[in-house]
Amino acid sequence: MKPEGLVPVNDEKMISDAFAELLDGYLRSNHRKKVEIIERAFEFAKEAHKGVRRRSGEPYIMHPIAVARIVSQEIGLGSTSICAALLHDVVEDTDYTVEDIEQHFGAKIAQIVEGLTKISGGIFGDKASVQAENFRKLLLTMSDDIRVVLIKMADRLHNMRTLGSMAPNKRYKIAGETLYIYAPLAHRLGLFTIKTELEDLSFKHEHPDIYRDITEKIAATQHRRTAVYSDFAAPVKDALDKMGIKYEAKARLKSVYSIYNKMEKKHLPFDEVYDLYAVRIVFECDDQSKEKSICWAIYSAITDLYQLHPSRTRDWIAVPKANGYQALHLTVMGPDGNWVEVQIRSRRMDEIAEKGFAAHWKYKIGDGDEESELNAWLKTIKDILDNPEPSAIDFLSTLKLNLFASEIVVFTPAGELVTLPSGATVLDFAFHLHSEIGMHCIAAKINHKLVSFQTELKSGDQVEVLTSKTPIAQAEWANILVTAKARTRLRKGLRSLRQPMIAKGAEMLRKWLSENNIPDNNLVITKLQGLCHVGNRDDLCYQLGVEETVLGDYLLKPLRKAAESGGNGIISRIKAIGRIVPFVGSSSKAEEAAPAPEPINPKKIYRLHTGPGGSNFRIAGCCSPIPGDDVMGFIADDGTLEIHSLDCPQAQVLKAGYGTRIVATEWDTARDDRFIAHIRIEGIDRIGILQEITQLISTHMGIDMRKLQMEAEAELFNADLWVRVNDAEVVSDLCRRMKAISGVSAASRIH
Repeated sequence: MKPEGLVPVNDEKMISDAFAELLDGYLRSNHRKKVEIIERAFEFAKEAHKGVRRRSGEPYIMHPIAVARIVSQEIGLGSTSICAALLHDVVEDTDYTVEDIEQHFGAKIAQIVEGLTKISGGIFGDKASVQAENFRKLLLTMSDDIRVVLIKMADRLHNMRTLGSMAPNKRYKIAGETLYIYAPLAHRLGLFTIKTELEDLSFKHEHPDIYRDITEKIAATQHRRTAVYSDFAAPVKDALDKMGIKYEAKARLKSVYSIYNKMEKKHLPFDEVYDLYAVRIVFECDDQSKEKSICWAIYSAITDLYQLHPSRTRDWIAVPKANGYQALHLTVMGPDGNWVEVQIRSRRMDEIAEKGFAAHWKYKIGDGDEESELNAWLKTIKDILDNPEPSAIDFLSTLKLNLFASEIVVFTPAGELVTLPSGATVLDFAFHLHSEIGMHCIAAKINHKLVSFQTELKSGDQVEVLTSKTPIAQAEWANILVTAKARTRLRKGLRSLRQPMIAKGAEMLRKWLSENNIPDNNLVITKLQGLCHVGNRDDLCYQLGVEETVLGDYLLKPLRKAAESGGNGIISRIKAIGRIVPFVGSSSKAEEAAPAPEPINPKKIYRLHTGPGGSNFRIAGCCSPIPGDDVMGFIADDGTLEIHSLDCPQAQVLKAGYGTRIVATEWDTARDDRFIAHIRIEGIDRIGILQEITQLISTHMGIDMRKLQMEAEAELFNADLWVRVNDAEVVSDLCRRMKAISGVSAASRIH
């Protein structure tokens, strides 16, 4: 048995080699060489974590070194960030304090370490309110020092790279919150390389078999893809060489996760995903003022060689994306007859696209206008944080709307540029300008033409908002709004408008209850809410204040009975109202007949089975998974296990928000029960095709067909089919055989 704190020789060599690699990378960077403080931070962290090991078995100090290496070599930050990364777990996991860090390394490093400590342990805790609060902390730290979030990204990336040593339910939780929060946040910050790797690693741990299958198919088609790229690139290279441009041309392969997403959304097999790669041309240019003209010169050379797709040119140079991305994109017809996307960038644009805002600092000139778009986004986020949703999950979901959204750019009458999510309406624009403008909005002029406030905006529109003298906002406007900022401002504005009436109604209620000797408690108020068909006390008081509801003698008997009964029935209803029900479960009769749930240990794999007494799980109605699908369990409030597909949007929310209630599951292969699967069929209509489809299902395959809806128009047909099967492989086989029928062009399962 080793004495505590004694480091084995092989561990010592592993640690010193890893640190040497970190230093070598730093010394090759453009940053000022502050090796001494980095070495001191390393020795300090190494001593603080002495004797501690990670779950994988390696010394704990290997994690801070790895995070510091990502910060330095993959994000491009300097010595301050490297030191903070080396020290990021010291205050959280040891007896050292932030004051100790400041004494040894200065105020700036201590401030960053303190910011990282505040959001330690991952974004999410055990309770929804804690999760939302920690997420607010994470985003609020951006305004203090963006490096806190960049280092947190590096920390999450290394945790994802070493996720294999975790228990299955922990892997689902971490992969789920990574895909739900960290990946879109990385994208919004311009960390494209990190965003792509986070997505791929999350996908790899959630769907290992599908990940392996796509990876093998990519490798198998490498030779053919290389030949196609060479045929396309050869004449382009000749043209650029003649122009005297110094450049690098390469084929950029789509990520595994992107390929999978396209296959799922378009219902395509791998062989029909033709845009597996994009061609990227990165040219050298020392004079930033000449970048735009060189981009368009390359564009001209390519379109002289190949046919341009007229609607797929994107100029991100004149109007960069909100995360700083700049490039010129075009799509042309390649020699093999397929469309090929070409991305044209300078070396500066390429580094900013790959490394994000960290690369801006390398090229920073003057007063640092490069960060203005980020600061504008942080201001938007802070607006949401100042007025959070009552529900933590609603908070995360509304925030995610902004993180994921693709963008449009519109202009005010004065020519000021405003960036909004794609699909945003005039009303979103009005609330973006100011809460009062939104609350008073009645219409708008888009490009000098009068339109309603529900009109969807397009990039390049000039928008003038028309307002009324008095607020006209309605709660129904929330259905029109796209941005989280606008919804938050609408709710806040409506609360302000309602407040005087709520106060008036509250006083009327207090006085009436007092006069009739009825106690003002939760049991009475809940009963009264039910009788008046409102969901909460504020709505009740508002209705009383505007005289939509009148308190009368007919209410006295049920309210007195509720007060005297102890409220057992009401209490159960209160619990039902307060319970989070994020899925569609089975019917109430089925729930009554179901056996009492067996104890569930989230740390162990839960085996899904059915028997004479029923199932030990419930199928979620939002995604309706069947045996063979990659699934996870969620422990519901009543203790039963709800089964979701890992790809289900609701499952993403649950993994991110309720990680401690996620359970790794496996199907019982001995089952003989049946599940409903939905299949979409498309093709060319002809006489007898419906008969062939039904014969294949019922006669040849012996599958129980539950429902078929078919519609034909202009020689084409589409059909929706519901069948009862015992696993996903039967559905896959049915789709394969369906596509062999003459005239059927597509057959795929709908989740």
